Amino acid sequence: MASPVQATIEDFIKALRASDVRVSPAESIDAHRALMEVGFDDRELVKDTLCIALAKTQDEVARFDECFDAFFTRNEFRGEPVPPPRSAQQNGGEGEIGESPLAQMLLEGDQISLAQMMEAAANRARATDVRLNTQRNLLSRRMLDEMGLRELEELIQRLREMGLPRDEALADRLAERREALFVESGKFVDRQMQLYASETGRRMREKILADQKLTAIEPEDFRNMEALVKRMAKRLATKYSRRRHRADKGKLDVRKTIRKSMPYGGVPFDIIWKRETIDKPKIVAICDVSRSVQAAAQFMLLFLYSLNEVVEKLEAFAFSDRLIRVGDILEEEQLDEAIAQIIKKIGFRPTDYGRALVDFSELHREEIDRHTTIIILGDGRSNYANPRLDIMREISHRSRAVIWLNPEPETYWGQGDSRMNDYARFCHVAKVCNTLNQLERIIEDVLRTTH
Repeated sequence: MASPVQATIEDFIKALRASDVRVSPAESIDAHRALMEVGFDDRELVKDTLCIALAKTQDEVARFDECFDAFFTRNEFRGEPVPPPRSAQQNGGEGEIGESPLAQMLLEGDQISLAQMMEAAANRARATDVRLNTQRNLLSRRMLDEMGLRELEELIQRLREMGLPRDEALADRLAERREALFVESGKFVDRQMQLYASETGRRMREKILADQKLTAIEPEDFRNMEALVKRMAKRLATKYSRRRHRADKGKLDVRKTIRKSMPYGGVPFDIIWKRETIDKPKIVAICDVSRSVQAAAQFMLLFLYSLNEVVEKLEAFAFSDRLIRVGDILEEEQLDEAIAQIIKKIGFRPTDYGRALVDFSELHREEIDRHTTIIILGDGRSNYANPRLDIMREISHRSRAVIWLNPEPETYWGQGDSRMNDYARFCHVAKVCNTLNQLERIIEDVLRTTH
């Protein structure tokens, strides 16, 4: 069975993991051993020791500091001690109170003992397993029951039933301090939520957002969505840049190695590797920024511009009734400001895909080659204007791949002014894309097929 100190450190490591600080079993053992060497008398030394053993990056150090301060800070029962009532030893309920340690501590104002009792009760109630905000009240009540709340409430009821004035007064004092106990319990549970559930809650919110329609994102969720997009892009960038670095090592070129070793009697002092040339993809993004698909375009551009490590070249265009380059705006301005500028220039106008394709052909046709992947995001609704399928055909023939992402359900394609089915004939991939999860999968497919 783990000692109290070991249990405390294990709970702290659990809190670190909940705060997205990765701690392996080996690192956990190292932390225990390091603490056995330095001891537990100096708080700062303990903090530095654990930080060295457990935090590996600058971001993790920042999360470690926040988690350590929250975990080892105790704000419960920090108020002024409540003096025991003068009549506590002179009433008819004296024997009753002796049967309830919790009642005795409350009447005596023993803050230290109450704090220790709450810590022990939290351990028995498995407070570290809290994950959802809906568990808050349940956990608080379970802790208080472990402390003896039910016995305290029964005692208050018996004192009231005695009917004597002094017993009534004592019952009132216990009831008042029971309410204060609820407040302290709430503080304790809030700290547990911060330590063990905040990251879980964030991940659940992100999971919901990742499956929410991009065309229906509420304004208050935009910041969270931007952060989520950047994390998704960073994950893909890390994955595919690592794959490229591994491939750069090449494979052993046996023939050249043997030839190189001839002057040394066949001893292979110089190893020759077969070099595998891996090209980063060149991506051209063409986004419809009309009112119906503006949000989806915004997040796709953010996603692509966060992949600079694995994309050799990214050109971005936006259109409604006409098409313009927007790469410089996106690189030089914050996303919100960049989108505002783009919308001001060409947004909220009748969509004309044919005119946009003509503009794109004039601006960029000569730069399209067999290494270029073109990603078009739009609903394909051109207000009955000429769709210019001839230009779409030419773009498809010149490029490596054309991928069309449509926020509308596939059952809407070809309905009304939609020319999506006509455009889809010249696309290597045409898919519904109206959530971040769908966007991530499609972008990953592009990266996987080019690495």
